[in-house]
Amino acid sequence: MLRLSLHCLLILALACAGCAVAQPPLRDGDLIFQTSRSAQSLAIQRATGSRYSHMGVILHRGGKPWVYEATGPTVYAPLRSWIARGEGGHYVVKRLRAPLSAQQQARLRKQADAFGGRAYDLSFEWSDDRMYCSELVWKMYDRALGIRIGALQRLGDFKLDDPAVKAKLRERYGSKVPLNEPVISPAAMYDSPLLVTVASD
Repeated sequence: MLRLSLHCLLILALACAGCAVAQPPLRDGDLIFQTSRSAQSLAIQRATGSRYSHMGVILHRGGKPWVYEATGPTVYAPLRSWIARGEGGHYVVKRLRAPLSAQQQARLRKQADAFGGRAYDLSFEWSDDRMYCSELVWKMYDRALGIRIGALQRLGDFKLDDPAVKAKLRERYGSKVPLNEPVISPAAMYDSPLLVTVASD
């Protein structure tokens, strides 16, 4: 009887421990951030002063959360494989402090469809023809809901004197760096006061 009671207590303790670390369910419109392993990740980190160099937005398909992102063309990636692609499997999920209504979520999904298949923008231009990760998510929220998450900056506002950043700028632009080009970085969106962290690992 004593052995059985101890066994039951152990099961309860493990169950409670599992409850303590359980993550809240993800919602359409949640923003997810990671440290990319891409060739440009280090330059982005050093230019922005943030560890986060890639991001996407959570949208459900078939009842499961996917990450809509700009990484080649704009595509949906399974959440688990998206997380595994990042450095150390680390990620942070953020959400608007005022949660989106079902209608707002539907408008965000519709805007995602409108941006489907756009090529990746290696030059970080403020055009809809091609898109980089944070530009895609920022414009989805702006166009669908009139919400601007993170402050726009100019390319010249970033830390461009770092050797890794200089090398990437030469590769992309040669000697003519468009310093006045509007840019939205993952760091600016991550730091937005409109957001609150809801999950991380």
